[in-house]
Amino acid sequence: MTDVLAQLRKAVGDPFVLSGAQVHADYTHDEAMTARPVMPRAVVLPASTREVAEILRTASQMRIPVVARGSGTGLSGGCLPRPDGILIAFDRMRTIKEVDRENQVAVVEPGVTLEDLDGALAPLGLVYPVAPGEAGASLGGNVATNAGGMRAVRYGVTRHHVLGLEVVLADGTVMRTGGKFVKSSSGYDLTQLLVGSEGTLAITTEITLKLHPRLVESATLLAPFSTLAEVAQAVPPIVGSGVDPSILEYIDVLAMGGITASAGLDLGIPEEIKAAALAYLVVVLDGMDPVRVEEDVAALGTLLSTLGALDVYVLPSGAGSALISARERAFFVSKAAGADDIVDAVLPRAGIPAYLARVADLAGRDGALITGCGHVGDGNVHLSVFQPDEDRRHALLDEIYATAIAAGGAVSGEHGIGTEKLSYFLDTVDTVNLDLMRSIKAVFDPLGILGPGRLLGAGEETA
Repeated sequence: MTDVLAQLRKAVGDPFVLSGAQVHADYTHDEAMTARPVMPRAVVLPASTREVAEILRTASQMRIPVVARGSGTGLSGGCLPRPDGILIAFDRMRTIKEVDRENQVAVVEPGVTLEDLDGALAPLGLVYPVAPGEAGASLGGNVATNAGGMRAVRYGVTRHHVLGLEVVLADGTVMRTGGKFVKSSSGYDLTQLLVGSEGTLAITTEITLKLHPRLVESATLLAPFSTLAEVAQAVPPIVGSGVDPSILEYIDVLAMGGITASAGLDLGIPEEIKAAALAYLVVVLDGMDPVRVEEDVAALGTLLSTLGALDVYVLPSGAGSALISARERAFFVSKAAGADDIVDAVLPRAGIPAYLARVADLAGRDGALITGCGHVGDGNVHLSVFQPDEDRRHALLDEIYATAIAAGGAVSGEHGIGTEKLSYFLDTVDTVNLDLMRSIKAVFDPLGILGPGRLLGAGEETA
């Protein structure tokens, strides 16, 4: 232990290697509901790629597990430390190295948060549009999980905006992939392989991101429906209408009550409509031209009426922004209400009505309460599960995930597998795919020191 700490202190300096009582509780967990905090052997805070490389050389030589941590806002235990391992925390690597306005590109260190980046881009009329719902999330963490969010229906997810990476391999080798160019047909796309790999293949130290013009006109529509199925059935016609929404969300009546009450938000919906509504559709339209946005609002309002909406409300700008902010805090509202776990399964959006009906049947049979909201425009369903009995909850979640897989979906749409969804992922992933992923892992990290115990399960580590 003394030798390890001495080597790490030599790499980054005495104040930036923490152990024992020096380790703040925040470093022992992320936001996953089911994960127990873990005290690592050491927390190391590098300030450069060179220092990360030195840390990994030491870890490789001494066969010590390494886990990377950004802001700790993940929901799947992805940055949960190992008790025998090193936690690399990127608190000191928060520099926005470059904003290239001509190429609409930003180059950032992994500890830069979405809030940091947005603050730098707003005065320039640019935006990084991936918005996973937590402004304090780090770009490094977003890359690790391929984060999505409410704006994915228009802009896509993290992997659609990562043009290049600088990473450090398990043995301390520094590697660059991609660049400021937007396309390439030159060999395997290692950038995209690394995005979403949850720190199991390499440690990211620099990210090159694609930016977009910041749209200045916005309108938020709220449409209550008498059933959740009607909300889901309305989505394909909206997506096919050509209005190109930036946000297309469903919120069930329980989730709507929770998030508006928590935010102290009154949307002015008449009581008779509230009494009849079991679900809501929230649509945000953005653009540069106010006339075009108004035309799209009118066209969408007419379409929603034909699709069975009880009414359609165009919210004042303040109320619209407040509703989106409240929706972004839905996880914390559920957590405060005592939810026992969350689901972020993804499936083809046309299959959502049948999926939600099946989930309701499973909840009723089990005696559990399941409520939710989600990015219905891209098929990403978020469910809060209230079932305190751990065995019954695990069996229920097994069936919920199996239902999503049977519908052509996947276990996680944006939160990642981490440690907490590992059993569900391993139960449902194709064995050929899993074997190939483990083979790739062995090439990048032959000693199995990077992110062991997450994503790939037993057999992925030799350390």
